[in-house]
Amino acid sequence: MTQSASPQATNGKPGPMLAADGTPLKRSLARALRRQKMRALLLIAPLLLFVLITFIAPIADMLFRSVENQIVEETLPETVPLLQQWDHDASELPPEPVWTAFYIDLVLAEERKLHTRLGSRLNYEMTGLSSLFRRTGRAVGRFDTDTYTDQFTALDPTWEDAATWVAMFEDDTIREALPLTARTWDRWADYLVTDKNDNPAEEDVEDFLFTALYTDLTRDGVSVTGTTPRLQQAAGAVGDFETVSIMAQFEDADDDWVNPEVMRTIQTYSPPYTSGYFLNAVDMQLTPDGVEAREENQRIYGLLFKRTIFMSLTITLSCILLGYPVAWILANLPMRTSNLLMILVLLPFWTSLLVRTSAWKVMLQQQGVINDVLVWLGLVNDADRLVMINNQFGTIVAMTHILLPFMILPMYSVMQTIPPSYLRAAKSLGATNWTAFWRVYFPQSVPGIGAGSILVFILSIGYYITPEIVGGTTGTFISNRIAYHISSSLNWGLGAALGAILLAVVLLLYWAYDKIVGIDNVKLG
Repeated sequence: MTQSASPQATNGKPGPMLAADGTPLKRSLARALRRQKMRALLLIAPLLLFVLITFIAPIADMLFRSVENQIVEETLPETVPLLQQWDHDASELPPEPVWTAFYIDLVLAEERKLHTRLGSRLNYEMTGLSSLFRRTGRAVGRFDTDTYTDQFTALDPTWEDAATWVAMFEDDTIREALPLTARTWDRWADYLVTDKNDNPAEEDVEDFLFTALYTDLTRDGVSVTGTTPRLQQAAGAVGDFETVSIMAQFEDADDDWVNPEVMRTIQTYSPPYTSGYFLNAVDMQLTPDGVEAREENQRIYGLLFKRTIFMSLTITLSCILLGYPVAWILANLPMRTSNLLMILVLLPFWTSLLVRTSAWKVMLQQQGVINDVLVWLGLVNDADRLVMINNQFGTIVAMTHILLPFMILPMYSVMQTIPPSYLRAAKSLGATNWTAFWRVYFPQSVPGIGAGSILVFILSIGYYITPEIVGGTTGTFISNRIAYHISSSLNWGLGAALGAILLAVVLLLYWAYDKIVGIDNVKLG
């Protein structure tokens, strides 16, 4: 007989237990446990990966989009740092260097067709900015800045040669002396190479490059000592150049640019991350002066959140009241009969959700089937037909019908496990039918009610197809606004913020349910 493990004596003292292969038993057990855990991990790895890709990653992306605001900083890299230094309380409009940087950024953004995206982003915060950026994008290339171009080329015609600029910015000394021009040239060259597949040395030198060069050469503390004679000549002559007001050019393009609120809005939403989306989602707004409440007639999201929670709870309660008797009957009928009736419960799953919702729209309308029956029975006057559609009532009725099977199935599966002998024992001890049900049967069915309630509530709070069709203006959910911002207005940041708040509300209610009822008491049978 082979011994699997035995203690080894050392100096008369018992040693550690050894496995059959001679290794210490403790180490052998630990290795076997690690292998077991690794096999279990490999088995669940596909499911874990699926959950990470389809659930965790989208939620993480949604949370990021709700605060992400990098489009302003990426589209206006020269304007944003200068605009952050502007004191909007001290002056109505930014100084000329800000407008010059904005002109350079907007020209390059228009070439890449990014100015419309920027306008759309800022339009969420101030109505009209989308069209303003679109109009100005068409005009910015025609700004009267060729004055600088003409004056530089009059000094030296080689300034018109792009090869001159390529050679100039290969010199680190010049790049250090002309930082704005160097960055502008790099962005322009990158656009030519990446987007147009052109050679920067063979293209025309644009007017905005000369504007950047003039701005650098007139900057306080600029020094071009040790650079090319051409650049030193230009530095000595720019003091006598005829100047151009870039702010006046923007004003000529559109009078709205001299509205201080435009630049204040850009300044407020220039950081790469913002709380503006979340503030909008709770009927607040981020302004240059801080957080403020929106006008009374613009506060819609708080109402939608309250309505969503109220109607979801109402739908859940309706499903409990209608589903409990059905589940009780199914659980107490003979198996053959209950299986036949279960087909009727599952029948709605075989019909399209859109068809079921549209059917309720036909039935609930004022000239629909239900009103016709009520008029025929004399319960309702033909001139006073009930309004049951495009309101909260219609949404509650349609969604209760759609979600009712999700309540019946968990309750039925739990009720099936309750032995009928418990009720008979209670009655034999003198309990009435009601007392036996309420004191014995109902407490054992609560886990099924809990499971069905969580299922129905979570499904209803995120529904948007049915409320969109039958809800009208007073029966829609917050999910309808989320779908609108994601698919129609394309305000993904606000849609993500609303979704994040809705997720937080659901988790909070789930936590409260766990504290009050206990999630361990929820069963599916």
